[in-house]
Amino acid sequence: MQESMVVFVGALLMLLGARKIAFYIGLVDKPSARKKHDGHIPLVGGVSIYLALWVLYVLHPDWMPQFSLYMICATVLLVVGVLDDRFDLPVLPRVGVQALVAGAMMWSGLVLTSLGYVSADIELVLGVFGYSVTLFAVWGAINAFNMVDGIDGLLGALSCVTFGALAAMFQLGGNYELSRWCLCLLVASLPYIMLNLGIPFGKRFKVFMGDAGSTLIGFTVIWLLVLATQGDKAVMRPVSALWVIAVPLMDMAAIMVRRIRRGDSPFKPDREHLHHILMRAGLGPRQTLLAIIAFSTLLAAVGIIGDNAGVPELLMLVGFLVVFAAYFWSIIRVWKILTWIRKPGHKQGMSEIGNSPSSK
Repeated sequence: MQESMVVFVGALLMLLGARKIAFYIGLVDKPSARKKHDGHIPLVGGVSIYLALWVLYVLHPDWMPQFSLYMICATVLLVVGVLDDRFDLPVLPRVGVQALVAGAMMWSGLVLTSLGYVSADIELVLGVFGYSVTLFAVWGAINAFNMVDGIDGLLGALSCVTFGALAAMFQLGGNYELSRWCLCLLVASLPYIMLNLGIPFGKRFKVFMGDAGSTLIGFTVIWLLVLATQGDKAVMRPVSALWVIAVPLMDMAAIMVRRIRRGDSPFKPDREHLHHILMRAGLGPRQTLLAIIAFSTLLAAVGIIGDNAGVPELLMLVGFLVVFAAYFWSIIRVWKILTWIRKPGHKQGMSEIGNSPSSK
């Protein structure tokens, strides 16, 4: 509890300080054709979380394995993310740096070597392919949390669901130090969520996460998932990880498929994410946020309960694929119906999405 309070206060103070500096150096998000928010908003949510991690590192450097290497990787990603937020870097340098930190991660021994048991006695061992799978897992996690950052509070709240679920899994698995580390990371995200939602200071103190923050969160999630699912100290099965990050993962996969099907780049920004569709269906920003968080929490709970109840991994995987198929089927048809009923000149409600930093 004491560490959590120190991390929370530290993150809040650093967030308030960082937003002032952001105005001086131009680290702000400006309104555009795709970004409907009012005024210039500091992109410092990720910076405050990163600085809070240093507080945690000073207090308890032994809580997480390879904590020093993790902080080096996090620093590299944050610096590149801040440069991207400020100067809009091309995709290739960012992807290259992400591959570099993935390599450092694998060099330390954090590699996806097993995808669990496809039956009671057959383990799906990756062998040398584990390095490629780990690399794509790093890219996937970073992009999943980057793409989901579309309305106020969503990225921060979804990351809290994931960190909370991981804290529960580490606690149930007997790894109390990593459980507390995850809880402190969740607490470090709360000041950002508060200011992003205008709590308690109103819109005047509003901040966005920025690509630096979403990259840091995505990398941290995959780092923790590898720790949680691999090796002798694993506390959960690999298939359960899918349920823990279900909403960011499904949203990324579904929208990439839709973009490719219409001949666009899978990374081309648009307004077809889950939160866009829910808002076009008539939900307000806060209603959309609550609906998505409730859905994410439910799926994470299924993963936790299924893992601890010993539900066969194959059944857990099939269940996840069924949920994803239902999600994809529903989103496609909801999108087509909304497109069909939209009339020329009809107000689409996109201004309600305007507080989002981007539509990725």
